[in-house]
Amino acid sequence: MPHHLMNLRHVPDDEADEIRALFEQHGVAYYETPPSRWGISMGGFWVHDADEAERARALLQDYQAERLSRQRAAYQQGLDAGRVRGFWARLRHKPVTTLAACLAMAMILLLTLAPYLRL
Repeated sequence: MPHHLMNLRHVPDDEADEIRALFEQHGVAYYETPPSRWGISMGGFWVHDADEAERARALLQDYQAERLSRQRAAYQQGLDAGRVRGFWARLRHKPVTTLAACLAMAMILLLTLAPYLRL
């Protein structure tokens, strides 16, 4: 029976390439199904064997922890260098757009919760 290892929806190409290389480096017998164009099927990495699935999941867990630390470090470097803006910098740079987005989020939240709040 196939074992689903990872969903490929919204996965950046570089991450998918790194996972493919990781599986090939460690000899994981995987296969891949691509996500559909219209977002109906998720696509992903799969294996047939349960033991192979456990080994692949352990590799994925280690890889994802390492990638998380790399991405956080890159984000922090971007913040420090001024290439990435935080909320307050965006508010100062584009106040109308930022406030419009916040207002839209508040309206969606209000419409979603209105039946439960009895407004």
